[in-house]
Amino acid sequence: MALSKVNFNSLNLTPTASKVVKFNSNNNGLEAGDVGGAMNLISTQTASSSANISFTSGIDSTYKEYIFKFIDIHPATDGAEFMFNFSADSGSNYNVTKTTTFFTAYNAESEDSANVSYFSSLDLEQGTGNANLFLYIGNENDESLAGTFHLFDPSSTTFVKHFISTISGYNSAGSNGNATRQHVAGYGNTTSAVDAVQFVMSSGNIDSGTIKMYGVT
Repeated sequence: MALSKVNFNSLNLTPTASKVVKFNSNNNGLEAGDVGGAMNLISTQTASSSANISFTSGIDSTYKEYIFKFIDIHPATDGAEFMFNFSADSGSNYNVTKTTTFFTAYNAESEDSANVSYFSSLDLEQGTGNANLFLYIGNENDESLAGTFHLFDPSSTTFVKHFISTISGYNSAGSNGNATRQHVAGYGNTTSAVDAVQFVMSSGNIDSGTIKMYGVT
């Protein structure tokens, strides 16, 4: 099949900076619009012996999806669990009811064990406390975690608030440590708008690391 080339200058379209050509329902069928799926950096927070990292602004109806990037999150306490919670009152309380799942896959440095499993003891069923995202993070100088957390349509007043988290990290369980990937998903069971998210360790501070929050166009 032959391809037809179109001269951009012949299109009935006004060029606009940072826009792309998109189809529409008009007669000419074209318009200048935003690039779909673009990630827009909203906020960056870096821990320094921090009790928590909380995002209390920038989560609103502007975007239907928010992405949090975890970069070299390092605990002060060996074997701490990395956790999160939602707020529906701008961070005054982090206690949104949640139901979650928790899957883990690991491979030991010692090559003596590897496994994929579901941890029913680590999920939540209509719990309001902090939810686990990653277990047993090592606190040696070179140990940390990195990953991604997606939050969907937090400003909806109709639907529950779905989230998906995928994290890779150094798990300090066992004699030599494990390469571990943990998958957590679920929803905040509220039709109130979620407008703040907090990340925290189960014990001790977040010694160092960076979390970036993006809105997805």
